[in-house]
Amino acid sequence: MSDYITENSNEDQIDRRGYLKCMAWAGTGVLFSVTGGILSSRMLGGTANAAEAAATFNFVQISDSHIGFHKPANPDVAATFRETIARINALPQAPDFILHTGDLTQLSETKEFDDLQQMLKDCKTKQVLFVPGEHDVLSDNGAQYLERFGKGTQGTGWYSFDQRGLHFIGLVNVATVKEGGLGVLGQEQLDWLQKDLAALKKSTPIVVFAHIPLWTIYAQWGWGTDDSARALEMLQPFGSVTVLNGHIHQAMQKVEGNITFHTARSTAFPQPTPGSAPKAGPMAVPAEKLRSYLGITSVSYTETAHSLAIIDSSLAATR
Repeated sequence: MSDYITENSNEDQIDRRGYLKCMAWAGTGVLFSVTGGILSSRMLGGTANAAEAAATFNFVQISDSHIGFHKPANPDVAATFRETIARINALPQAPDFILHTGDLTQLSETKEFDDLQQMLKDCKTKQVLFVPGEHDVLSDNGAQYLERFGKGTQGTGWYSFDQRGLHFIGLVNVATVKEGGLGVLGQEQLDWLQKDLAALKKSTPIVVFAHIPLWTIYAQWGWGTDDSARALEMLQPFGSVTVLNGHIHQAMQKVEGNITFHTARSTAFPQPTPGSAPKAGPMAVPAEKLRSYLGITSVSYTETAHSLAIIDSSLAATR
């Protein structure tokens, strides 16, 4: 079986002790539901499932909105971001909050942050939690991001909180990243993480979210975090850990033991699959086909079975 499963896949025959990767194109956001400490997820626009209906609470992950980007890959990223907000507003059960996993803006300019905040005012879900992407710290080492979205956080913007029996940890791995380089957490943040986890019972379900993936997807393009192994070692003793990232603008999942990794699609534009192009970056597709590349993926994870059920469909088919 190939490492990668692309469009129109529905595959559940996998090595359940090991490793799964699934890739599709850019999309609009992920709705996560929590029932008894077990997370299930689906792309916005997908069909609600039984686990979601019985969920303790729901939250949405969006990523890589790149407000201010205006190149052929998507000349109107504001429009696709507004569509994402409309989909969140149309959910039959409003999510408790939204996680944005970075690259809010393209160049971390004041107007870009202003435009993002203005569009978010149209969202019925008012609690939005953030971590920065490398594009959000370009011009001022993240000072404007911290002023707007990082109040009450530590260091360059890391923090944790508890919700309905789950422990959420927002990490920052872009503060010292070089262009095209791997993400870095740094010793100060790792020390903080160790102290944060020390107070938890090993049975506590944990959700970690950061911008750059915490597992190495393609080092040549900087799609990984240099010192993530140290953080993952700290997380290994816990019974249920879900790690959410953005950055690569495509959906990929990996399961290793008790840790499930999920990278989110961008709301802005797709990027090429690892190694399929000379370098990472915005990938232009014909305008009339753009939304057919904005895929909708339903992903359900059952912790006890270590099983992922994956259904991909086109965003264009749901409009």
